[in-house]
Amino acid sequence: MANYYELPTLANTDLPVGKRVRLHRLLYEHGPANGTLLVLPIDQGLEHGPMDFFDNPNSKFPLFQYELAKQGNFSAIALQFGLAAKYLKGYAGEVPLILKINGKTSVPSDDEAFSPLTASVEDAVRLGADAVGYTLYVGSPAQMDDIAQLQEVRDDCDYYGMPLIVWAYPRGTAVEGKGGRDSFYAIDYAARVTAEMGADIVKVNYPKVNPEKDAKAPKPYRELKVTADEAFKEVVKSAGRTMVLVSGGSKEGDEALLNKARLSMEAGATGLIFGRNLWQRKMDDALKIAAEIHKIMAKFPRKP
Repeated sequence: MANYYELPTLANTDLPVGKRVRLHRLLYEHGPANGTLLVLPIDQGLEHGPMDFFDNPNSKFPLFQYELAKQGNFSAIALQFGLAAKYLKGYAGEVPLILKINGKTSVPSDDEAFSPLTASVEDAVRLGADAVGYTLYVGSPAQMDDIAQLQEVRDDCDYYGMPLIVWAYPRGTAVEGKGGRDSFYAIDYAARVTAEMGADIVKVNYPKVNPEKDAKAPKPYRELKVTADEAFKEVVKSAGRTMVLVSGGSKEGDEALLNKARLSMEAGATGLIFGRNLWQRKMDDALKIAAEIHKIMAKFPRKP
């Protein structure tokens, strides 16, 4: 039987030169530098408010995350325009930038989730970014406007040669009624939508298996008997030639975090985007965990 699947790499992904140059910097010149990605996100201040900084008071100050990204040898730091414009200068050229160009607060419910633009692809070019990040809420009642907005961003990315990373998040009452945002069905669908929309990289959560909730999913998902690890392998396949980043989510214990990193890479993920799991720790502890993650990622090189 023919095998039509292959993990996405720079070699087998048809990209314009500008995107290829920027992705090469992220994949092979910073971070693990072996074709994988380790990204430090700090967009939570907009998305969640200051509450996430209480565990580690120093994390309220973006210079903490910049220094962690530098010393921890991350592929890039991902954040909103204000934190790039005001803090990047001292780390320019040392810490690659992924500029988040949309976002929202957590004050309203997610029933009709939508993230308006907070910056532009032109801003990313001006700031020297190597990629832009866009949050797409798959399944939200506002997805018509969301998809239209993403299409315009994608066109700008193609014009400027800027890689597009989509934070693919299932949201909305319809999603919750079909197994929930963390279900295999929802995450698998979100990964496929992102691939269909033309993203270069997709950020997803690791699926969770919950028999009671999964029974509400459409066929054939509700009839599948799979583990979370098996489900995630299918998510990676659904993304096709769109590289997959796995979100760290809320802070976990060391063993659980490192296990997620290992399982994600074994399943074919291109990389990890771990934020609170790292910067909610004191610097020495965060750097220690980052070093352990690097050891894991060193075992999964991708040829350019």
